[in-house]
Amino acid sequence: MLKEAKKALRVTAALYDSEIASLLMAGANDLEIAGVRLPGTVSFTIGTDDAVADVSTLTDPLVQRAIITYAAMRFGNPPNYDKLADAYDVQKVQLMHATGYTDFGEETTENGSESTENGSETGETVPETTETEPETDGEGA
Repeated sequence: MLKEAKKALRVTAALYDSEIASLLMAGANDLEIAGVRLPGTVSFTIGTDDAVADVSTLTDPLVQRAIITYAAMRFGNPPNYDKLADAYDVQKVQLMHATGYTDFGEETTENGSESTENGSETGETVPETTETEPETDGEGA
């Protein structure tokens, strides 16, 4: 992910690797705080010579793009900060509302399986019930 972020930032030197890596981790944390579930990790190791190794396992392109946009917005003093901030906010909101990117509306049952809002465990079919009004003989009470 560091390599993709450096391309997006138009940075080739390794001088800024640790700063960019820090911004990528901050972007991932910001998404997690907003309730977005990350399908993988964003992590880096910094060697004794300040060399940064990318050990991230995040592969989702939408999440990656949002994190890289966050890094672009925070790296240095970009002249298009407002546009980047707006773009990141839109990406974050879209992820927050997209199915499969959050845990909202899902609960975990005692056996560890997920359940939906109606209480059924994922994968089960729950018959719908309808309430019927009691029959009357047409005379008032």
